[in-house]
Amino acid sequence: QVQLVESGGGLVQPGGSLRLSCAASGRTWDYYTYGWFRQAPGKEREGVSCISSRYETTYYADSVKGRFTISRDNAKNTVYLQMTNLKPEDTAVYYCAADLSPYLSNSDDDLRSDRYDYWGQGTQVTVSS
Repeated sequence: QVQLVESGGGLVQPGGSLRLSCAASGRTWDYYTYGWFRQAPGKEREGVSCISSRYETTYYADSVKGRFTISRDNAKNTVYLQMTNLKPEDTAVYYCAADLSPYLSNSDDDLRSDRYDYWGQGTQVTVSS
């Protein structure tokens, strides 16, 4: 079992930045892929980005490429999502998830929610002036 706790959400103006954190506990000595997802009101959950905890590989949705950066600190069992140049359409609840496989295919399959086995409770991000 893996427990995931997100933090760092909040209210930010358009063009601003936020850094989300996802602290993992439990069976974190295994290698995982960690993903960030988001869900806006009335919309389906969408994958944002993911990172392998073993390999130097990442993947981003086109909607955030160039604005968001995912990173990890294996010593702290923490994954981060640095978000810059935020837009109102980035408003959503952001979720961290873990998949038992550390392998990424460098395709949208890496951001399929059904791939992931463990989920956090989410943190709200609101981009508004």
